[in-house]
Amino acid sequence: MAYVTNSDRMLIGGELVHSSNGEFDPSINPANEAVIGRSPRGTTEDVARAVASAQAAWPAWAATTPGERGARMRAFGQALKARAEEILHVEVADTGNTITPMRGDVGMAVESLDYYAGLIHELKGETIPATPDNLHITLREPYGVVARIAPFNHPLMFAVARTAAALAAGNAVIVKPPETSPLSAMVLAEIAREALPQGVFNIVTGTGATVGDAIVRHPDIKRIAFIGSPGTGRAIQRAAADVAVKHVTLELGGKNPLIAFPDTDPDVIAAAAMRGMNFTWQGQSCGSTSRLLLHEDIHDAVLDRVVERVSKLRLGDPADPATDMGPVNSRVQLEKVLAFFEAAKVDGARLMTGGGRPDGAPFRRGFWVEPTVYADVRPGMRLWQEEVFGPILSVGRWKTVDEAVELANSTEYGLTGAVWTNDIRNALNVARRVRSGHIWINGCSSHFLGVPFGGMKNSGVGREEGIEEMVSYTEAKTINIMLN
Repeated sequence: MAYVTNSDRMLIGGELVHSSNGEFDPSINPANEAVIGRSPRGTTEDVARAVASAQAAWPAWAATTPGERGARMRAFGQALKARAEEILHVEVADTGNTITPMRGDVGMAVESLDYYAGLIHELKGETIPATPDNLHITLREPYGVVARIAPFNHPLMFAVARTAAALAAGNAVIVKPPETSPLSAMVLAEIAREALPQGVFNIVTGTGATVGDAIVRHPDIKRIAFIGSPGTGRAIQRAAADVAVKHVTLELGGKNPLIAFPDTDPDVIAAAAMRGMNFTWQGQSCGSTSRLLLHEDIHDAVLDRVVERVSKLRLGDPADPATDMGPVNSRVQLEKVLAFFEAAKVDGARLMTGGGRPDGAPFRRGFWVEPTVYADVRPGMRLWQEEVFGPILSVGRWKTVDEAVELANSTEYGLTGAVWTNDIRNALNVARRVRSGHIWINGCSSHFLGVPFGGMKNSGVGREEGIEEMVSYTEAKTINIMLN
């Protein structure tokens, strides 16, 4: 049996270890369902060991100077960069994501480490003029042990880029990789073991039901960050509250609108709709603009162009640079997406292209779905209200600006949104009225280091990717110095 990596250990207390029960979970290639590796089936005991090691490690890590801590983080990034090609091929095989866009993930992780390494000196307190005769100051102190539960669409990038702020603030971290795509975390464990002090970075693999639940319920982990579905996010909030008062930030799903005004070029909007839907990630991105809201004057012209582009997407081997779209991540995800096709028939959405599993020998095994476009999607339909996290674009139409805003806000989500127009007044008016945490004007999908990202409504709480993420991994301590 050929594995894509020989690494099969997680990282606890600076040691590469198997689980306490000695058991493993196989990892499946989504393109052909072959077993390509294995990861330890972590236990509650493993989580407890990771917490104990992190508890022992963080005080010394927090006591290092900003320059020393930043240097270790940058060295970590360079060590990742040295194995970037290996990580790339492991993740392509393990996730089903196509190789061309995946090439950027390690780079984004390294950039985040560099960014937060340079921000450490900004973890400053304040002096407060509360009384004229005394001195009132605040300090920023790390929580100590923090946890990150990572999703399957960017396993390595989220495990590193979204822990960089916590490391910069002086915390020790515990990462739970996604159970369906854990193999890059095995390589990451080897790198982190050499690059960071013992116990500062821990990786525990396993299921959400066991390892994830143990992390959330451990009373000594007060700060938790999660990226995933709203349902799981709410379950984490409930479970965390059962055992302790915790700071939980959630970056959850989206049913994000792209609103196109009639003064825009249909070709430009069609290209933007393709980028915004993240078809090269099989639509598996929480920020995807999966609802395309077209003004009635350009609706037909844009729809025709979108359908033409989507119907030409090339499905195939994710490791082939010529491939446009790979399989979805797992059988569970496949069945979820296929259920939306049935719901669309019942609801009366108009199928424009796709709508099923592709034909042909290469697609008989694996978790393949056709890239799909539905028109005449309206509020109340499942395709309008629920996040698919798959390659389905829903198209609706609007006539007035008020109607466009109402349609955009008519779901439980509020993660991202895009407004396309050449009129700056319309752009800013709509951007301010759409209840989403991250808005693009004449853009979509891009993230910018240092710019906060996060959602409103049921799309989450908290912001990542900026300085406030680093501050969120600290607690304020007030000291009153009584001089008189």
